[in-house]
Amino acid sequence: MTGKKNLNKEIHSESIGNIKNPNKAWDKDNQAWWDWYVTLADNSSSNTKNALLELPEPQQLKDFSTIDLKQELTKPYKLTTNDIKNFQRNGFVKLKNVLTPNVTQVLRYEILSLLKKTFKNYNENKRNRFLSLEMMWLKNSLIREFVFSSRITKICADLLSVKKIRLYHDNALVKESGCGRTPWHYDDHHFPLETNDVITVWIPAQAIPVEMGPLTFAKPLEVYKLVKNIKFNEFDTSYDKKINDVFKANQVSIVEEPYELGEVSFHHNLIFHTASENKTTQSRIVLANTYFADGARVVNDPTMVSGDWKKFIPATKPGEIASSNLNPICWPKHNQI
Repeated sequence: MTGKKNLNKEIHSESIGNIKNPNKAWDKDNQAWWDWYVTLADNSSSNTKNALLELPEPQQLKDFSTIDLKQELTKPYKLTTNDIKNFQRNGFVKLKNVLTPNVTQVLRYEILSLLKKTFKNYNENKRNRFLSLEMMWLKNSLIREFVFSSRITKICADLLSVKKIRLYHDNALVKESGCGRTPWHYDDHHFPLETNDVITVWIPAQAIPVEMGPLTFAKPLEVYKLVKNIKFNEFDTSYDKKINDVFKANQVSIVEEPYELGEVSFHHNLIFHTASENKTTQSRIVLANTYFADGARVVNDPTMVSGDWKKFIPATKPGEIASSNLNPICWPKHNQI
């Protein structure tokens, strides 16, 4: 799946509120980017005003040592040839039992702890924003174990069929109770890397019923060709609506399935995906780690759609190889920092 990008990256150059010159780099923080981005989703058919699905509180955190966590996250996963073929054909694969219930529980409580420290008066049951935390691995040793897990990073390298992968960033994606849809998109828009060997691991920190808004995919991978020439619009929901209309007109297969506890998905940067609103009383908490093939360069013209990319690839100019100290090699394991 190697190859340089030749995809249409045009976006309008008009103003959007305080956002001017959207062809230029994003000049705000990552949370501000998400606050803007979710406004681009069409929620005209949303029914979040109806009663939310009551979910039981997660179990209390059990004693689980760092040693136990390391052992669980270094155990090799038995990836099959069929798994790799499905990923290469459909652009995503969901794998069961990547994490044990205990490990998943540890991840949820750690991210909840970080949310409460970061967002004043955070209450996971009462707000309806899409919250994000990134670059957690730099300060949090537990999150670091998940980001550099050889169990997870080897799966990524094998699915991409590359020898070495580097970290782009970690990202906690928290869709609070009542939060609306995530717009249709593919990650190629967001990661300013001159390669298609980019993969994101979507690690739910709890089971995700359909009502909570699991990641939803349009398959197969080649579907992106149907919509690659639709211009991105940073002002309204028109891009999201147009993508949805094209998929309906072409009877594209849409996969929206719940995630079992410990189930993890891996998706390619060209696969179109979305997520429905969270119609439950709990936050949907996910750790999303993105990796890319060693040797990739930054694109020549990053835009606001790439967010705060210089934070993730510091001291690197457009056109240069992305290999900063914040983009270490994550697989093979002996090359990790």
